[in-house]
Amino acid sequence: MTYPPPAGGWNEPPADPTLPVSGQPIPAQPTGQDPYAPAAPYPGAAPYPPQAAPADPYAAAAAYPTGPAYPGYGYPTAPKTNSMAIAALVLSLVGFASCITAPIGAILGHVARKQIRETGEGGEGMAKAAIIVGWILTGLLLLLIAFYIVVIVLAIADTSSGGSDF
Repeated sequence: MTYPPPAGGWNEPPADPTLPVSGQPIPAQPTGQDPYAPAAPYPGAAPYPPQAAPADPYAAAAAYPTGPAYPGYGYPTAPKTNSMAIAALVLSLVGFASCITAPIGAILGHVARKQIRETGEGGEGMAKAAIIVGWILTGLLLLLIAFYIVVIVLAIADTSSGGSDF
């Protein structure tokens, strides 16, 4: 994309960014003091003393001939996974085949989440998934049982009223 030339043409020299914009005051020059240093705690008190430089974490390495000891080397270990969360997820997923284990998995998922909050272990996502899958499958199982009961009641009512002429 091309832009049209400015009003005066391209022959003007570019503006110097170090010069102040016309009408603006010139900024104050640095005084050599730290502008971020804390002030005195109350009027008339002496200012806070300067802080000492932090200790060099690599200074202790000079005493060891093998080389420097780097702090924080390696990765942190992962937290242990809560075994009840694993069992809850397995039981909830087995509930697809045998619907009776789904509510057990959901209840174990609630217990696992409580343990995870108390101990700080891992497995929060597994416990939450076990709760969700377990209660959904339990609800579907209850709907299926209600459907079977309605079908059986309707079949009994139909045969007792003589609705079939076979």
